[in-house]
Amino acid sequence: MSLRIALGVDYEGSNYFGFQKQKATHQTIQGHLESSISKVADQEVKTYCSGRTDAGVHALLQVIHFDTTSSRSEFELIRGINSYLPGDIRVLWSKEVSESFHARFSAISRCYQYKIYNDKIFSGLWTKRSLFVTQNLDIASMQKASQYLLGEHDFSSFRGSGCQSKTAIREVEDIKVIKKDNIITIDIQANAFLLHMVRIIVGTLLMVAKRELDPEDIRTILNKKDRKIAGKTVSPSGLYFLGPKYPNNFDIPNFKNTFI
Repeated sequence: MSLRIALGVDYEGSNYFGFQKQKATHQTIQGHLESSISKVADQEVKTYCSGRTDAGVHALLQVIHFDTTSSRSEFELIRGINSYLPGDIRVLWSKEVSESFHARFSAISRCYQYKIYNDKIFSGLWTKRSLFVTQNLDIASMQKASQYLLGEHDFSSFRGSGCQSKTAIREVEDIKVIKKDNIITIDIQANAFLLHMVRIIVGTLLMVAKRELDPEDIRTILNKKDRKIAGKTVSPSGLYFLGPKYPNNFDIPNFKNTFI
């Protein structure tokens, strides 16, 4: 009998070429997960994720699922898979789910977080975990500008050139810009995201924070649907996939924004 298993996974993405498995390299999150799971299940498995992450991007809760005829307890799966994984990729939990569950298509929203280290001197601890910005930033203007992104819009101006999505329509459900000491945190929750969407949004908000744009210019950039007038795509090192949310009937643990 085939079982469908969901796993919650976190990883520090600095050493990897993104989540998706690639022919040119073994250094992907999916590649390591499928190899490790297959060894524990004693059969080849194919995984599906809640949201692909680019090279260098981190995840606090990536949800994946796979089908298997192998029967293992939750503890056996977690301990076994982790024993084969590199130390910067870890399975956090395991759960048997119904065949109607799909890690990607069942998700009703996703949340990303971006971290900016704003100081004159950079911390070595944050080198691969944030974007370093030395200029004084206008946080109030960033916060005001971010609110123009709320709701359903055509996000073509914030879409990477390699994006394969059929539509650029997305709904941003929540966005927050918070500064604590020298760390600026930007949280964005949406029904789905386009390629590089968060990193382009952050690059554009930084232009507002540096007074290169007015907060109201965000509305104009949205309406123009022109990638050339938005900000640059900032480094992946400051980006974290906090995780997806699913309908309650699947009983999948939701992400918790507890990262400092």
